[in-house]
Amino acid sequence: MKIAPSMLASDFTKMGACAEAVKDADWLHLDIMDGHFVPNISFGPDVVRALRPVSDLVFDVHLMLSHPKFYIQKFVDAGADIITFHVECEDDIAETIAEIKRHGIKAGLSLKPGTPVEALYPYLDELYLVLVMTVEPGFGGQKFMADQMDKLRALRAKRPELVLEVDGGVNRETALVCRDAGADVLVAGTGVFKAQDIPAEIRALRCE
Repeated sequence: MKIAPSMLASDFTKMGACAEAVKDADWLHLDIMDGHFVPNISFGPDVVRALRPVSDLVFDVHLMLSHPKFYIQKFVDAGADIITFHVECEDDIAETIAEIKRHGIKAGLSLKPGTPVEALYPYLDELYLVLVMTVEPGFGGQKFMADQMDKLRALRAKRPELVLEVDGGVNRETALVCRDAGADVLVAGTGVFKAQDIPAEIRALRCE
């Protein structure tokens, strides 16, 4: 199980230090919000670019944007390793996936809790990753929606090779639920950055 601490839960006045503090994790999850697709604004490619020199982790960029295709080049240039966007966005899904892959970056697709998993099926062959949201995207600190685990099971059965990531309400208890449903990567925010012993918390989330 890989752990991807979410910088959305970090101290924005000390983002570089926070990125260094989670060096024992596997990926760094970077939530990009436009205030339109979700009712919140986070940060943009300049922040991602600033963090790149201080972390060797995989940069897992999650675009919660109405028009993600326009920003692909910007986040590639900023240092993204994986770019995930939402099936509910307003851009053409297949074209946006192709734009990500054209730059040699791994492509992911995500869906909100209310979106049926079948919405992803036409695109699975072109994806490296699917991100299953277990909270409504846009805000941290929400309660984990266990009913979303059925989506993981369906995806694992349909495409065993896909990397399955879970984001929302992940803690030591829900990590076990995600693992049992087939998750490969867990996004964790508050639980990691508020922990007194961050490396120990990362190990615990890995279910070690």
